[in-house]
Amino acid sequence: MGPDEPATLLTVARTAGVSKTTASDALRGSGRVSAETKARVLAAAAALGYVPNGSARHLRRASTGTIGLHVPEVLTRSVYYMAFVFGVVQGAADNDYDVTLITSGRRTPRVDGLVLGDPMADDPLVARLMGAGLPTVTCERFPGAGQADGVVLSQHAETVGALMDHLSASGASRPALIVAGDASDWAAAVHGGFRDWCARHDLEPLVRTVPFDAPADEVRRAARELLALRPEIDALVCGPAGAAAGIGPLLREEGRVPGRDLLLASCVDSQAMQLADPPITSIDLRPREAGVRCAELLFDLLAGRARPGAERVHPIELIVRDSTRRA
Repeated sequence: MGPDEPATLLTVARTAGVSKTTASDALRGSGRVSAETKARVLAAAAALGYVPNGSARHLRRASTGTIGLHVPEVLTRSVYYMAFVFGVVQGAADNDYDVTLITSGRRTPRVDGLVLGDPMADDPLVARLMGAGLPTVTCERFPGAGQADGVVLSQHAETVGALMDHLSASGASRPALIVAGDASDWAAAVHGGFRDWCARHDLEPLVRTVPFDAPADEVRRAARELLALRPEIDALVCGPAGAAAGIGPLLREEGRVPGRDLLLASCVDSQAMQLADPPITSIDLRPREAGVRCAELLFDLLAGRARPGAERVHPIELIVRDSTRRA
């Protein structure tokens, strides 16, 4: 092997004094290879700077070396979904796989498996992908017909309940919610968590529903109408990502100071919530980590390390900031 030529599996095997098959088994951790032989092969690979050929490995397994990813079309203007995508890509890269973003098309994609982020019941592409016969993992449950092979989910309803407890402890007695319908499992869980909390406290649930992909102007209009209709509202929880940051200035126009005259919170954290004036209490959904977890579960399913029907919980966290602390 010349000084500039990359090491191959054959050169690793020759250096370690084993067959090519034994070297391959040692590097992959499969087959019956003694600990001494495995250590010798790994040492040879490290000394030679051997890098496995991922493409060749996928060919041997009759694999495409690619997984498919679908997220709602709000991706282009959503910080949450961008972070989720990067998480899936990271998880795929850790397994020597590429990611194909699936946005449209009639044909079943040539991929080994699928990750569906927040799949919505009324999305025809999601319904088609769910019926494609490919191993599939969803971030949150699919509310339509069919069941994914694996689900990564979070305790959204419980965390919304914790947020409501915090608002109540901060003096709020007439909270309201703006939520993005119930087309996704996440939105339904936020809505359900709020309603359950109101029922436990003998309160009428004040809710205004907007489309999942509602633009900022439509969310602000919904907030203005809700506050005009029920001026007694003293806490407003915003479900749609980014909505709370745009509602802060609206409240000031209405003569209400966030954190003093009305408590303001978001169900989705972002840098915009952190930089708002005042900073806005939010639920950190940790989207990048959620994307990694989805990819990891899909690869565990592909490798037989997880069984169909597997569910894994992705932790989320309530972050309390000045918008819900009475000045």
